[in-house]
Amino acid sequence: MSATIAVELGAEGYEVRVGKGLLDSPQLAALVAGAQAFVLSDGNVAPLYLDRVCQSLAGKHVSTFVIPAGEQEKTLYRFGEAMQALAEAGASRDVTVLALGGGVVGDLAGFVSACWMRGVRFVQLPTTLLAMVDSSVGGKTAVDLPAGKNLVGAFHQPAAVLADLATLSTLPARELRAGLAEVVKAAAIADADFFAWLEANAEGLVAGDEALLEHAISTSIAFKAGVVSRDERERGERMLLNLGHTFGHAIETAQGYGGLLHGEAVAVGMVLAATLSAQLGMASQEDTARLRALLTRLGLPTAVPAGLEANELLARMRLDKKAVSGNLRLVLWRGIGRAEVVQGVADEAVLRALA
Repeated sequence: MSATIAVELGAEGYEVRVGKGLLDSPQLAALVAGAQAFVLSDGNVAPLYLDRVCQSLAGKHVSTFVIPAGEQEKTLYRFGEAMQALAEAGASRDVTVLALGGGVVGDLAGFVSACWMRGVRFVQLPTTLLAMVDSSVGGKTAVDLPAGKNLVGAFHQPAAVLADLATLSTLPARELRAGLAEVVKAAAIADADFFAWLEANAEGLVAGDEALLEHAISTSIAFKAGVVSRDERERGERMLLNLGHTFGHAIETAQGYGGLLHGEAVAVGMVLAATLSAQLGMASQEDTARLRALLTRLGLPTAVPAGLEANELLARMRLDKKAVSGNLRLVLWRGIGRAEVVQGVADEAVLRALA
């Protein structure tokens, strides 16, 4: 099982390679253009794969930096520590930063590489399903603030993405399910046929069927690669990839990045966006019910966690990066496979959906 998907951005374009054994492949060292490699990972992933990656980089001068695991570690403090580690390693302009881990590691390492000496080469080595299908592709890099998620960052495209499917064998079941939320998102935005395929294969995906996961991953990456190729800096179509995220990010922030996983929050956010769409007369209640049912079969939450107030979540949503002068722009839909950006939704309507 292998696939190569192109992200077509001219001179900034790159390939996403999907398959087994990529962390052990000689092609990994070939992606380090200079003599120096800097591998950033976390405390969950490093014990499993860091030594293997370093062995694959034999012949290069390799430095490593390992952060504690968790969204709460994607901070300016960890960013500063990583920059200091690069300085102590004597990293020059030809260093390649490699992100070995999930979305937190990928976002942090990408931002570090965007800022070190005004931008150096980096490679994404995603080890979670969510990172493979979403965060590793597209060049969004960032860290969080207490006020909101991903508020400090930059667009900085990787030189390549190697999604080694073998790493999914060590992925906790909850993390696998969270990644499936981003797969559902791709289908919900623009592919009703893929959505129906997910409905037909939900139990097999949760069980970790390799062939089903490979198809889901490749399909999701191909969709995102196409969107990014057409709208790299999120000025139009790429905003649609945020379906569920304005609601979901508000939930994550309100919980102090220690409650729902990102994919779980996105699952809740998609249901809220679908509910709001139905309340506004844009879509049917039946499509909302199908979405909720699929997410439930995938073991994902579909309701706002207890203890979170609607008014607080709405206030946090105003810091969303798509908002303009405090006015929300939401990704809603007209049914499965037909998402769109909507402006001017009344606060009262959003609060009804949150309730």
